Amino acid sequence: MTGAIDPRAYRDALGRYASGVVVIGATAADGQRLGFTCQSFHSVSLDPPLISISVAQTSTTYPMIRETGRFAVSVLGDNHHKVASAFARKGIDRWGGVAHTGTGTGNPVLTESLMWLDCEIDAEHEAGDHHIVVGRVLEMSQLEAHRGEPLLFYRGGFHGIASLPATG
Repeated sequence: MTGAIDPRAYRDALGRYASGVVVIGATAADGQRLGFTCQSFHSVSLDPPLISISVAQTSTTYPMIRETGRFAVSVLGDNHHKVASAFARKGIDRWGGVAHTGTGTGNPVLTESLMWLDCEIDAEHEAGDHHIVVGRVLEMSQLEAHRGEPLLFYRGGFHGIASLPATG
């Protein structure tokens, strides 16, 4: 049997895995635009089209999104590091000054994202100190409308992609 895992060492170890960065957005019943930065976003299934996000149980925004039953995912480009930082802060109008539009269900998405998906909540599972939320994709952006490289989160900071020469 192994010993207890030190939380900081565990976080630092997982920080060596680069992940993409997205903004989760929704519109509350009162019209308030909601959103937060998320780096735990994954494809789950092609048929039916499902994705997942992981959200800290301490999130104050996610419970309001849960009430709507739907959310959108905007995949951030490497020019969006300031947007990612802003959506990670509390107590500000996260959508103020950010170019965005609405999906068919009215969820806000970043106009200059690499792509976006509009989802309804299909399932939610408690997992330690997080919720794993499964979203069923209802609509997605046209890929030819989006250009750029993804924003990555690695070792506690934002990074872009450096292309490597092809081998082979």
